[in-house]
Amino acid sequence: MPVGPVVLGIESSCDETGAGLVRDGRLLGHAVSSSMDEHARYGGVVPEIAARAHVHALAPVVREALALAGLTMRDIGAVAVTTGPGLSGALQVGVAAAKALAYARGVPLYGVHHLAGHVAADTLEHGPLPDPCVALIVSGGHTSLLLVRDLARDPIVHLGDTLDDAAGECFDKVARVFGLPYPGGPAIDRAARGGDPRAVAFPRPLTGPGDTPWAFSFSGLKTAAARWAERQRTGGAGLPLADGAASLQEAVADVLTRKAVAACRAHAVDTLVLVGGVAANSRVRNLAGERCAAAGITLRVPPPWLCTDNGAMIAAVGDLLIRAGAAPAPLDVSVDPSAPLTSAALRPAQRATARQRVAVFP
Repeated sequence: MPVGPVVLGIESSCDETGAGLVRDGRLLGHAVSSSMDEHARYGGVVPEIAARAHVHALAPVVREALALAGLTMRDIGAVAVTTGPGLSGALQVGVAAAKALAYARGVPLYGVHHLAGHVAADTLEHGPLPDPCVALIVSGGHTSLLLVRDLARDPIVHLGDTLDDAAGECFDKVARVFGLPYPGGPAIDRAARGGDPRAVAFPRPLTGPGDTPWAFSFSGLKTAAARWAERQRTGGAGLPLADGAASLQEAVADVLTRKAVAACRAHAVDTLVLVGGVAANSRVRNLAGERCAAAGITLRVPPPWLCTDNGAMIAAVGDLLIRAGAAPAPLDVSVDPSAPLTSAALRPAQRATARQRVAVFP
């Protein structure tokens, strides 16, 4: 069997700087540096801080990934990088580094959609994706139900997306109201241990008979949780944190898994792929497993470290694109911070002036 090139993947869309190395669907090594602690004092990601952290972390992260894989830069046969969506300044750092590395090595460059990376992350754990499958992407900025066929070759069909807040955003904002630290998702998960998930009757948005079947909305749930916390504190009894966190987590998990399983049934798909940062939440994973088992649906969920942002998932997409014969991106590829997900490859046009382009490669 022919051996494909080693693909270096670079991820810098938010507050994690990631580098991963993949060849022929196999993860060779990866490293991640997070600036989360620097953002925690502000209760959320500060774009300028994230971009500066990427500048400092990117070269060491690439070197660490190479060392763990027992490789050097001379072994790199292609570079893949997140070109969107994400924070503009953060994306620019990763793309500039990827361009420089591809140019210096004389190897092809592939622009990758960040959300396609989350879907591809599962292939590093469980192998090729079934054709078709339903993917549920749940993160701090995105909540989407997708119909996926060949990830590298076919268009990605959106069955439904969030109309307002994403599930992870709901966790972050309610955690702050509850007095929990950032990031909110892991804090809610920890606080929910020992709580009663039926203690508070939080709403299940867009699950009524007349609602859009595959769309999500978590803004109303966020408001309901904030009002509940306000009433508890005003009443003087104190906030029953464990019960509130468990009830909120149950509401989010219920909506996500109910819609995902229904989408699989409606489209005659027997595999659900659950990915994204919120896929690391213990109740989301457990309830998805219970409901998929009851419905005869195979559930694929990557390990928690592959659910959060990382360079391995971007390298996985680059590897798939190469094996599918996709054309590489030009070296003047730019970033698209709000890029819609229509395909795994993302090659937005460069709008920089000639002088700016010369500054990248003097």
